[in-house]
Amino acid sequence: MSSYENRFRLFSSIEYDGQLFMTPLNFIESVTLNEPKSQKGWRSLTKKELDKILSDTPPICKGSSNLFRNLRERGVISYTEYLFLICILTKPHAGFRIAFNMFDADGNEMVDKREFLVLEEIFRKKKEKKEVTEDSDGCDEQTLQLYGHRKPLQPAQVVVKGTGHVEDRGMWDALRRSTSQVLFSDLTESVDDKAETTLLVHFFGKKGKAELKFEDFYKFMDNLQTEMLEVEFLAFSKGMPTISEEDFARILLRYTNVDDVSGYLENIRSTMPDEKGITFEEFRSFFQFLNNLEDFTIAMQMYNFANRSIGQEEFTRAVYVATGVTLTRHLVNIVFKIFDEDHDDKLSYKEFLGVMKDRLQRGEGRFRAEEKFVSFKTCLKKELSHK
Repeated sequence: MSSYENRFRLFSSIEYDGQLFMTPLNFIESVTLNEPKSQKGWRSLTKKELDKILSDTPPICKGSSNLFRNLRERGVISYTEYLFLICILTKPHAGFRIAFNMFDADGNEMVDKREFLVLEEIFRKKKEKKEVTEDSDGCDEQTLQLYGHRKPLQPAQVVVKGTGHVEDRGMWDALRRSTSQVLFSDLTESVDDKAETTLLVHFFGKKGKAELKFEDFYKFMDNLQTEMLEVEFLAFSKGMPTISEEDFARILLRYTNVDDVSGYLENIRSTMPDEKGITFEEFRSFFQFLNNLEDFTIAMQMYNFANRSIGQEEFTRAVYVATGVTLTRHLVNIVFKIFDEDHDDKLSYKEFLGVMKDRLQRGEGRFRAEEKFVSFKTCLKKELSHK
């Protein structure tokens, strides 16, 4: 199974009609914790219980950055929706605007429920990385649990009309070609039997007849990103308006494959003796920038081609030009202190980009070992160095 599938199965806590679902609280934990707080197995829902959960779902007009925290256990999220939500947390909004516009034939910036389900499938196919297995029976059973049907479509392939030839198709390639029934025939066949979920009721009403405006969907994306960042920020701030510079570094590095976390943290300790703290707005602006990391990378390459070193002013300008986000001087200074290997106030930007790309894989199973163990190793190294 792919790392996404494994992670979804690990954090999901609900089973209905043979299919696994997450609750909103499960989803929050899956993107902020290494493992579930409690592992009690899957709770089976009856049709009556599911209907009650869905009937209590608030409409899109009452969405907020507390939606998932307010719903907690009173909601169901499918595996496809889980991947879609991960995309929202890690991709720039522009891509979703393009996707909406491709389906918006009449220019009213709305999609209906069936069109939205096809959109979800496109993003799912781009995000998911299936692993080929010889155990077809086991694969069928796992597929049934995740999707509600046994025979999934290949995650990124399409049959070319008239030839029978199968070829790979990326998400944006699919969107560029057309929005015709022919193009999405392999997708529309798989969305007709989708079970009702909290997101679908939230977007399209209890009868599923409403249309989703992009303006409302944009607010949902913004609220979701804000909510997950608030959960992460509050875990470190302990109710205070700021987190420490060292904690900011810990948050950046905790979802990466960096081995020597202590080395990065030592950079902060040794070069920033006066703690000022990071506000939530600064914290949020940095992660808005990370979601546009690809455009920023292009700007960085231009400096590299010109053989220009990357100072704080160049970094700040590149972030703004590429993403429209303005980072505070203090925040940029912290980033430089973390990634300034030789303490010349120049950014080791290749290493920075590598670590930040790794950071964006949150939810893909690339979570660090327990931080207590990391802290223990750090203390042990310090003790040994004094002997």
